[in-house]
Amino acid sequence: MTVFSRLLDLSTSLSRKSAFLFGARGTGKTTLVGEQLPGTRVYDLLEERTYLRLLQDSALLDQENPEPGKLIVIDEIQKLPKLLDEVQRLIVKKKHRFLLTGSSARKLKHQGANLLGGRAQELHLFPLCSKEIPGFKLDRLLNLQP
Repeated sequence: MTVFSRLLDLSTSLSRKSAFLFGARGTGKTTLVGEQLPGTRVYDLLEERTYLRLLQDSALLDQENPEPGKLIVIDEIQKLPKLLDEVQRLIVKKKHRFLLTGSSARKLKHQGANLLGGRAQELHLFPLCSKEIPGFKLDRLLNLQP
């Protein structure tokens, strides 16, 4: 598998405040989190056991992360939008920072989810651009014959 160096720097963005990271399926959101934020607690809502635990008791986020100011990642937040109320509470009360990944803000808005009222910035991960592809040469690509 080829690894690409992405231009989006999560550490810098998250140094100020929490963030939603949106991007189409397959753009590498989960991979980027793993590469740029090693050792960070990640709640993957595609993992059934994690999903069911947090569905049953959203306070587990607080219980499992007691120290203030911690960075926490929730992957695929659109699967459990009611969790955003607990996220907002922890941002305000415990000064935690969150990275919340998902494919679209539209789905969250459609579900009437709490979008954290300015407590989280919106980041977007787009498909690869030319600066992220090693050895990319536009003139070479344009001159290729089918």
